[in-house]
Amino acid sequence: MDVFETIRSRRSIRAFTGEDVSDEQIEKILEAARWAPSAGNLQPWEFIIIRRPEIKREVARAALNQTFIEEAPVVIVVCANEIRSGSVYGSRGMNLYCIQDTAAAIENMLLAACALGLGACWVGAFNEEEVRRILKIPKGVRPVAIIPIGHPAEKPAPPRRRTLKEIMHYETF
Repeated sequence: MDVFETIRSRRSIRAFTGEDVSDEQIEKILEAARWAPSAGNLQPWEFIIIRRPEIKREVARAALNQTFIEEAPVVIVVCANEIRSGSVYGSRGMNLYCIQDTAAAIENMLLAACALGLGACWVGAFNEEEVRRILKIPKGVRPVAIIPIGHPAEKPAPPRRRTLKEIMHYETF
């Protein structure tokens, strides 16, 4: 599948079959993530891979009871190391660059999962402090997204997209 086809076919998957996801597939997804661009090449991302049902269940509860999270065979929590980014870029690094950098890594993960025939969903709605507590995330490292990954049990239709005319601006807004 070429990159443009992958971009167009990627969907947020919230239903998974019972089929497992291999460690090799997870490593390929994380390999794609680590090749994302980052400010100053600081690579402030950290990835917590969760397979244990009881931990997935706690994370799903902390994610406003989005139970589909615990149904995925693998859940990856993507974290931003604010201290790493802040060490070079100060408050802008801590408050913005590390978030942008992890967002780029997350998109690479979603595209890689799609290219491997897997489904994933970017979950940003969660109680950050509760996820921090459950996963023992240290101060200075911020959970940014929860990514459930599995074999899709659904095939959502493409969502409506704004046209290029609606979003393009030349020279000024």
